[in-house]
Amino acid sequence: MSPRQTKIETEDEHSLATEATEQAHLEDVVPHAAEAEPDEQEESIEQQLEKAQETIKDYWDQMMRLRAEIDNNRKRAERDIENAHKYALKNFVENLLPIIDSMELGQTAAAADNATLESIREGSALTMNMFVQVLEKNGLEQIDPVGEKFDPERHQAISMIEVEDAEPSSVIEVMQKGFRLNDRLVRPAMVVVAK
Repeated sequence: MSPRQTKIETEDEHSLATEATEQAHLEDVVPHAAEAEPDEQEESIEQQLEKAQETIKDYWDQMMRLRAEIDNNRKRAERDIENAHKYALKNFVENLLPIIDSMELGQTAAAADNATLESIREGSALTMNMFVQVLEKNGLEQIDPVGEKFDPERHQAISMIEVEDAEPSSVIEVMQKGFRLNDRLVRPAMVVVAK
């Protein structure tokens, strides 16, 4: 054999040995890679599951907090409504107290020895004015339609009389004043109407 053939054979043997080594190495690596992928996938799935469970827990906590807040708002609203019903007339009653005081003073003054009919009338008129002002302040309006055209929505005719100088269907006398509360009729005015 020539040295050249020996060198080629050596190179061929060397390349065959290298290929065999690489093949063996690949066989070792590929099974490990195949085995590693399921582990990585399992870890990835487990991580995804943990993240999903944490997200669900966060949503559950938020939902429970919102539910508690809704319950608190509902209870607060019920309490406010209850208080509104209980104390709706509080301001009105407070406004009436000075009138009660004035009436008591009037009664005391009328029982006095030096009381005159004129002083009792003045006191009574002042008290009545106070009372009307309190009613108006709280949205109650008097209906006193003398001279107005008869309106069946606001007036109730109790009789009709022929009057020469009055316009037909006009109110000539008010027997009882009517009242409106915040533009809603509470009681119609009882009136006498001209024919």
